[in-house]
Amino acid sequence: MIDKYDGLLAGLDEVDWANLEAGAEVPDRLRALCGEDDKVRQKALGGLFNGIFHQGSRYQASPFVVPFLARLAVAGPRPLREELMWMLTRLAVDWHDEYDVATGINIVAWRAVAAQFTPDAILPWYDEQLAVEKDEQRREQLLQARAAVAAGMPVDARDAALRSYDAVLAELPLLLALLDDDEPRIRIRTAYLLAWFPEASAGTLPRLFDLAERDHDSVVTATALVAAGLVGTLPRAGDLAPYLEDGDGLVRWAAATALIRIASSCDGTLDAGLLDRATAELAVAAVNPAPTPATDYNEGDFHGHIETTLRTLATGVPQAALAACLPRIERDRNGRRTRAALDRLFPAPLQSPLPCYADLPAAQAQLVHALANLEHPWVGRAVAGQLHDRGLPDSQNALRAYAGLPPVTEGWQRT
Repeated sequence: MIDKYDGLLAGLDEVDWANLEAGAEVPDRLRALCGEDDKVRQKALGGLFNGIFHQGSRYQASPFVVPFLARLAVAGPRPLREELMWMLTRLAVDWHDEYDVATGINIVAWRAVAAQFTPDAILPWYDEQLAVEKDEQRREQLLQARAAVAAGMPVDARDAALRSYDAVLAELPLLLALLDDDEPRIRIRTAYLLAWFPEASAGTLPRLFDLAERDHDSVVTATALVAAGLVGTLPRAGDLAPYLEDGDGLVRWAAATALIRIASSCDGTLDAGLLDRATAELAVAAVNPAPTPATDYNEGDFHGHIETTLRTLATGVPQAALAACLPRIERDRNGRRTRAALDRLFPAPLQSPLPCYADLPAAQAQLVHALANLEHPWVGRAVAGQLHDRGLPDSQNALRAYAGLPPVTEGWQRT
């Protein structure tokens, strides 16, 4: 059944999966990915992801899976390729790893911290404890823990994550081929992945600029440009400048975002005129609706990305642009911006009876409209208490009725 993919799984049985944390079910799940039944493949994919990447944690087996995922992403079943690229990205840089969406990976700092928790760094501590420990039960516990560390068991999340990151880094030469794939979503996922590997920029940066220049899909181009900014350096800033004149607003936003990242994060000084043009472009984007479709950066929260980027500027942060971003929280995923917007725009409870929606100040009305259209219902549920305390409707459909919008099925509400 899987003969056509045998080469992609070469070496699978040479890994001692049974003795790797979270590894026992990996071989069967990888083989199931190569089957013909899509439901079986999807079940295997979900089980694999939850097993080696549970709520952001990486395990001893996680980096060992990466080479097989990379091969399958390049040449495995086509329906799985986008999800496999997303899995590789998450294994490398989950949302809470050592990076910022506006400045990229600080790999030097990450490696320095992770080095404190490698087996070579931790084992001497166990030896010191064992040298003085007299209690037999405690000694046995220490010996078991020391044996696990000596066998390569990660003891710190930053070390565990870095092992997976480095495993994906090693596969980038293979994955670069996907920048030429005929499916835009695969090109997007590949360019997005490359954004988080500054150590590989000598090989990836020319490919990202090439992709941006030749691709006709604006989301692909924008993803590549932001990635180029995240791994690029001052000498390449000029390559971004022409895109500030592009006819597509998403592409202009991406070029401006990339230029401000370079200005904020790289040694040297970006040309003041170029920086001013980039800042002005983001200020324009801030007052307009988010483009559809947008990129995957900042989990799709377009205005949140603009706000974060502008705040990295050393001087001249356009306050009007930050104010314009404040109520645009439709795609806020973790609720931070939504809570901040409520605190800023509704600092005190509204009078009773509730004023008409049409009589609210523009920013307040915009926030109410955005709350009524939240893409992530858990954020609405999380701030429903804040809404109630401010005298605002505390369920999605009540907010929608207040704003003159039709109801939705199963809207969020206060619990």
